[in-house]
Amino acid sequence: MLDRRKFLQNASLVAGGTFLGSAFNNEAFAIFKNRIAPSDQLNVGLIGAKGMGWSDLTAILKIPGVNVVAICDVDKSVIDQRMNDLGKMKVNTASVKTYGDYRKLLEQKDVDAVIIGTPDHWHALMMIHAVEAGKDVYVEKPVGNSIEECRAMERAQQRYNKVVQAGQWQRSQQHFRDAVDYVHTGVLGNIRTVKVWCYQGWMKPGPVVPDSAPPAGVDYASWLGPAKKRPFNSSRFHFNFRWFWDYAGGLMTDWGVHLLDYGLLGMKSPAPKSVSALGGRFAYPDLYEETPDTLTTLYEFDGFNMVWDSAMGIDNGSYNRDHGIAYIGNNGTLILNRGGWEVIEERQSTSKVSKPLVKASDNGLNMHMINFVNVIKSRKMEDLHCSIQAGAHVATVAQLGNIAFRSGKKLEWDAAKHAFSDNSINKEYLMKEYHNGYKLPKV
Repeated sequence: MLDRRKFLQNASLVAGGTFLGSAFNNEAFAIFKNRIAPSDQLNVGLIGAKGMGWSDLTAILKIPGVNVVAICDVDKSVIDQRMNDLGKMKVNTASVKTYGDYRKLLEQKDVDAVIIGTPDHWHALMMIHAVEAGKDVYVEKPVGNSIEECRAMERAQQRYNKVVQAGQWQRSQQHFRDAVDYVHTGVLGNIRTVKVWCYQGWMKPGPVVPDSAPPAGVDYASWLGPAKKRPFNSSRFHFNFRWFWDYAGGLMTDWGVHLLDYGLLGMKSPAPKSVSALGGRFAYPDLYEETPDTLTTLYEFDGFNMVWDSAMGIDNGSYNRDHGIAYIGNNGTLILNRGGWEVIEERQSTSKVSKPLVKASDNGLNMHMINFVNVIKSRKMEDLHCSIQAGAHVATVAQLGNIAFRSGKKLEWDAAKHAFSDNSINKEYLMKEYHNGYKLPKV
């Protein structure tokens, strides 16, 4: 195993930007990487290579000693594209095996860790099967597509004692951590409301188009997996899976787990007592989606409320920002997003808490991958920036909001029992029904 001090020195070079800005064929990078002994190399496999999975892989490959040895995708054209991309990055593609069935990838003995970048409805099964196979896992957010899936993922990690990092990379970005530390000083005064919003002008559903045959090279049955069997439709496929309940949960679970996470961290991660939600398909009723394009959700906690506000197709969110978290206290309001953070002082305050904008200064995804690899080397699970337990917590909170919207009810949540007070809601929404012969493993 690589000496930890040397590994951290190598990682610090990456974090400091020595390699992050370099092309993958940079000669100095190649020489540095090749100097690491074969026994100290970390071999990763990628499952789901179209979107964030590919971003995750390119980030982790910036770390010296990390190699890609396998790629899996149910779309042959995606595999072909990524193998071509790897070739351009001067990766020896002859050493990279390709698969259409992720279970075959998990059987590959030299795969130490896997990245799961598939649509949400596959996350739980793949993560559980991966730790069963002895692999460490980086799983994209939201970690589960239902509350019971999240709980099963936590149990699997505990049973097999593998490193599992959730892909909420903002937890590794320094200005987010600094902002929460500032909130915890108490100088904002009593925080009565946390506003969390996401206005995404570039995100729109797909058009209504007829069902069709799947594209050549797509194993559509494997793409569906445990989801309900339906005819192929191009506006439900690839990126647009986000807008359908079978596979995901709309903006609430797509961006919400990132942003709600910091709302919860700022308030030291309590669980809500109740939740209610209103919204609908107001902006694009003629486009193809099931999840709401406009949603307002109210979470009740002891001593404060948290509001989620989301909209597709427009950018003019609160404080003239398209996304963010605002901690509204008696003395001032701290506003935080991916661009940075600042504090706006309350007019009547005498505390002088105003702070100018502190801009983001690092790459959260790169830093998140360094943290993941560090913990794989050290086996110190407590050092993970976003463990499966942390990812499951915020995914559950996001699911609560969606369930309140879908049921049309104000719901009471018992965090100790992991259940709603209304048992009819528990039966209908805690666990998604699995289809096509798939079952969630009992862990």
